[in-house]
Amino acid sequence: MKLHALLGNSQKLDGGAMFGNAPKALWERWLPSDDQNRIDLNCRCLLVQEADRNILFETGVGAFLPPDLRERYGVQEAQHCLLDALADLGLGADDIDIVVLSHLHFDHAGGLLSAWQEGKTPQLVFKNAWFIVGEQAWQRAIQPHPRDKASFIPELPALLEASGRLERINGTRSKRLGDAYRFHYSDGHTPGMLLTELQTDDGPLVFAADLIPGKAWVHLPITMGYDRFPEALIDEKRRLLSDLARRNGRLFFTHDPNIAAGRVVKDEKGKFSVADETVAV
Repeated sequence: MKLHALLGNSQKLDGGAMFGNAPKALWERWLPSDDQNRIDLNCRCLLVQEADRNILFETGVGAFLPPDLRERYGVQEAQHCLLDALADLGLGADDIDIVVLSHLHFDHAGGLLSAWQEGKTPQLVFKNAWFIVGEQAWQRAIQPHPRDKASFIPELPALLEASGRLERINGTRSKRLGDAYRFHYSDGHTPGMLLTELQTDDGPLVFAADLIPGKAWVHLPITMGYDRFPEALIDEKRRLLSDLARRNGRLFFTHDPNIAAGRVVKDEKGKFSVADETVAV
């Protein structure tokens, strides 16, 4: 098994929105902001290469947005960065066998679509891949709440369903992925978000998605303004972090601009932090 951290485009988003009720005097110590109060964020994907298949965890925001929306949401690159990153490894979109989606917000699933071209309808770029998504997350995408409706891509569910290669998950395992992978669930950010755990030579690794989008959010009280139920999310974080600290496990961060992964540690006062930080895994 080989693991690669890949860029699925990057963003600049409002720091206050990303840090919820934490004051700027606190969060700017971790991630400095620009003159528009925006912080740098990555949309990082994880590629797992097994002997006979390539498994991609999320696809980032991609390049499907038209120029005006790309500017609104702070997407920094016009090209599809994930496809470029795969090409650097000698792979194309058709070489991906499985795509696992924690949820269907556009900054995690937009890379499923072709780059924006005026007058053309976006299409799925992974033409051979099976797509795995949680049933609750799927239902949220097809019937979004007004609070997060703008976070979804209206045409994406129909494209995924029409592919004939969609697996919707209710339990902790996927027949297609196999027993080397299991799912944790989180509802605090959005209903039914899948957090995939895989066993590596360096112990368990959990794709933390938007439960813990980066190192700064390992601190228990820190949540995002985008989170659906912040207090429930904090409880979910505590359970996952306690479990990983006990098992010497690591987290994979989707949005941290500097750190791709880190080992969870807990000090004598019960505070969690990240050690053995890596910019690639």
